[in-house]
Amino acid sequence: MQILRSFYIHPVFFQYMALLAACFTLSFWLPLLYPLAWLATWLLAAAFVFDTYLLYATHGITATRVLPQKLSNSDHNPIQMEFGSKYPFKTWISVIDELPQQFQKRDFEYKTRILSGENQSFNYTLRPVERGEYVFGKLNVYASSPLRIVKRRYTFQKDQMVPVYPSIIQMQKYDFLAISNRLTAFGLKKIRRIGHTQEFEQIKEYIKGDDFRTINWKATAKKNQLMVNQYQDERSQPIYSIIDTGRVMKMPFNELALLDYAINSTLAFSNVALKRNDKTGMLTFSKAMESFLPALQKPAYLNTILETLYNITTDYSDSDFGRLYAHVKRRINHRSLLLLYTNFEHISALRRQLPYLMALAKKHVLVVIFFENTELEQLIATDAEDLQTIYHKTIAEKFSLEKRLMQKEMQQYGIQTILTKPENLTINTINKYLEIKARGLL
Repeated sequence: MQILRSFYIHPVFFQYMALLAACFTLSFWLPLLYPLAWLATWLLAAAFVFDTYLLYATHGITATRVLPQKLSNSDHNPIQMEFGSKYPFKTWISVIDELPQQFQKRDFEYKTRILSGENQSFNYTLRPVERGEYVFGKLNVYASSPLRIVKRRYTFQKDQMVPVYPSIIQMQKYDFLAISNRLTAFGLKKIRRIGHTQEFEQIKEYIKGDDFRTINWKATAKKNQLMVNQYQDERSQPIYSIIDTGRVMKMPFNELALLDYAINSTLAFSNVALKRNDKTGMLTFSKAMESFLPALQKPAYLNTILETLYNITTDYSDSDFGRLYAHVKRRINHRSLLLLYTNFEHISALRRQLPYLMALAKKHVLVVIFFENTELEQLIATDAEDLQTIYHKTIAEKFSLEKRLMQKEMQQYGIQTILTKPENLTINTINKYLEIKARGLL
């Protein structure tokens, strides 16, 4: 039974059969072809048996699918397949990998030729757009000999599960760039520091070029030489990423929901903030408060943030900003930087929530992060050739203008804002964080 399940006819065999049928048909007018057609038939039958023996005499193909421990959401993740042949002849193989159902891709196939004793590898990429568990089915390898009459199917590694986490690749990219000091190559700005920070580091001897305003006269009198105070960047400041998981974050761009853009950005930003010795926490909300992590400063805390982001689930309900304000007032007692990921499509929607945003901004440094509708921007950029297109462009320009009006209105009330394209979210968020730190607003 196992042999029957793995036994397949090669398409070339049907081409041979078609030729034989043509020969028998032509033999009606050319009788000399009739015995030749029968001879070819018996030769094909013998070749059929011999080809079957070649493929089933030994277990000739080995294959392995190499998966990473975690896939990174919204990124192109490399998947590797490795093959080996123990057949004593050149083998044609066709590989069909059963991809997880989330990709809805049923036409994956890879064909190659492999020599006796040779090992080969093949890489392809997958871009998931949802978090969760992804189950790979069987790795099917169809092998055929140089005769190419029958095929034998080998199956490997059935039901391999790999979780898809928030964008680990994106986090590592910005982490590496921060270490290598190449942030500007990816759009991160160098921010000029204004004035002095308030965190004292040490008293040191004056050297040429030090600011006279930092001279410590008491230490100078004791040492009988000029001594100055040295300051460092303020550290261990509390920073919270607040993610709105309501229906306004369901809108997809480039197949990825705004919620997942915010999740990916939170992970990358939290990593940068922890590396800069700030306390980092997060909370999520919609119609109720869903998860809360207090701001802490320890490297291992990033794993806690990652697991919390991975497990975010939502039914995209209407968000309650009143509950958010009450929760922040009760749980966050120190002045903090609050990065609120949300979205407003109409200025009336903003004005309904504006009293709560103003209340948050009185005690904390609030940054409201919302999104440009890039599809509307594409519509605005197109040439209008008829009345209907003119109407659509006018409406699109109205919505685009409202986004900028919302930004100005929040700024009038002392609320920091980021209006960004979804794909630029992480860069713009880190830029804003560096700007606030440089200006000493926190």
